Amino acid sequence: MSDLGDFTEFDGDEGGGADEGGADSDGGGAEAETGGRDGGGPDAEDGFERFETAPAGRDRGVGVLSAADGLRIAEEEEETRLRAYVTANNRSGVRVGSYLLAPYPDDERLFCRVSALEYAQEYRADDATEIHARRAMRSEGIDEEDFKLMATLDPVAVLYEDDGDLKRRMTDRVPKPETVVREAEDKADIKTGLKMPADGVFLGHLAVGGEKVRTAAEPPTIDYRLKDDYDSGDPLVFRHTLVAGGTGSGKTHAAKNVLRQYLGDRTYPVETGADRKITPAVVQFDPQDEYAQMRHDGEYPEDFARRLDREGIAHGGHEDTVAFVPTVGSASYSASGHRAEEVRFTIPFSMVYENPWLIAGSGLNDNQYAALTDVLLPRFRSEYGREGTYDQFLSMLDDPALREELDESGRVHEATFDAVSRRARGFGNVFDQDAKPVTERVHELVRPGGLTVVPTYHITSSRDTETVVLALSSLLVDQKLSNDPRYDRIKETPLVVGMDEAHNFLTDADSVQARKVIGKFTEAAKQGRKERLGLFLITQDPQDIADPVFKQINTTVVLNLGDEDAISAVNIPTNLESKVPYMEKGQMVVYSPDNSEPVELVGLPHCVTRHGRS
Repeated sequence: MSDLGDFTEFDGDEGGGADEGGADSDGGGAEAETGGRDGGGPDAEDGFERFETAPAGRDRGVGVLSAADGLRIAEEEEETRLRAYVTANNRSGVRVGSYLLAPYPDDERLFCRVSALEYAQEYRADDATEIHARRAMRSEGIDEEDFKLMATLDPVAVLYEDDGDLKRRMTDRVPKPETVVREAEDKADIKTGLKMPADGVFLGHLAVGGEKVRTAAEPPTIDYRLKDDYDSGDPLVFRHTLVAGGTGSGKTHAAKNVLRQYLGDRTYPVETGADRKITPAVVQFDPQDEYAQMRHDGEYPEDFARRLDREGIAHGGHEDTVAFVPTVGSASYSASGHRAEEVRFTIPFSMVYENPWLIAGSGLNDNQYAALTDVLLPRFRSEYGREGTYDQFLSMLDDPALREELDESGRVHEATFDAVSRRARGFGNVFDQDAKPVTERVHELVRPGGLTVVPTYHITSSRDTETVVLALSSLLVDQKLSNDPRYDRIKETPLVVGMDEAHNFLTDADSVQARKVIGKFTEAAKQGRKERLGLFLITQDPQDIADPVFKQINTTVVLNLGDEDAISAVNIPTNLESKVPYMEKGQMVVYSPDNSEPVELVGLPHCVTRHGRS
């Protein structure tokens, strides 16, 4: 055959055809290896008789384990070899990420995940390749029985029964060749295999490739929940959560749905009483004026509400919602899309005594910061007490006699004094405004079972915004960590501190005040488990959150992110990391090592409270 372009096509029984071993001189063609196509009898296309591929009866599972390339379970992941042949009629339903089960001869079974799918080589590179290619180009479709679809499996866990309870352990056994593998369809198998708790705070439904995993149970979906009791370890709310997603990814929608779960009937024990349990308070910093809408019901159909009820998911507006509005200069707050009660407050200058970096917004070096904290503020406090105002402090800094006295005594050099005086200015819009000080509104700020939203979108200056947010959050953190708290309400109430656009406030920097802020929140994150304090951070730039804080985050919820640096920063497994840029709105990846294996979820299609302008 000198010119393949002018060949006379034959039907596979003349001269042998081709299978994986090359040309078949017995005339079986590609069908010699597989046993032919189903149905038997003459075939109108090529004129020879087909053979039955299986005895009478119904096939079980999606395929069988193959030992053609070895079948191996090893301690090192890269040395594990586990592949399954997927039969033709099951191929359309198998996806990368699907969960499969392979039984052992006893009652144990291997729970695994499809990590790759590939068609094995169907013919050798010889003349028959051209023949089969040309035939395929002229046919109406592809007969998959001429090909082998192989699924590469990642073993996740071995499932076994122990006194009637389903449990999991590390993969320590290799299944036998030609073991039938089937799709994992039992909710208990999947939840146990993925180490997912049965109860807890609802986040979403388990998914593969953006489609919910279905089971034969009712409801058919598999709910993903975060551990929320002390019997199975510390509630993960106090081990901290990060929600990361780009614009339009649905992160605010998702955050509202999660926060609403903590505002239901959940209670946590407190140290002040062995049998005393208190409903948590949520304080949410809100730069876009969206979270006070949680006061109102969401817009969703009745059948969706009934489904939420069946699955034990809290929904509907939370009546105890307060907009805790900072009074800053002449900025005017106008409620957007909500009718929540509004409570106005101001930051008293007395809070600077415990948090001197609040008036170092322009940046102080170590010497200047020491002059402020060790000399100037103590001097001011000794003269004015806790009633001293910001304007009075500036008047003290304008006193030339004080400047000269401190310079001559060697306590503060005149250049250092001048630097502190310059940098401590510009906060006149923040401190001591015409409203009640926040220190006198602590019982309104922190309410067991209440949602306090602190809107800041009406504040035009980013430095003023930063000062307000850090002043309030520091008040909460300091009182939570204090062994001698001034406000028992904060100390004794389980507390979730939510911070949207967290990258603006918890970013790493070289200034002394930035180090103080990061140090404070790092300590809060470390002690949160003990003090019933949970951080709930929301950001589109996770790479900008200081590493010491980020390392304390136990649960990371990642929605669509397009920036490579942001995706890399969330530090999720590579098999899920590659999906992040392609996820649709509401799809998410959850990485929570103390709760489950890394998984893909689909969030609720509706927000359980109001979301969006009305």
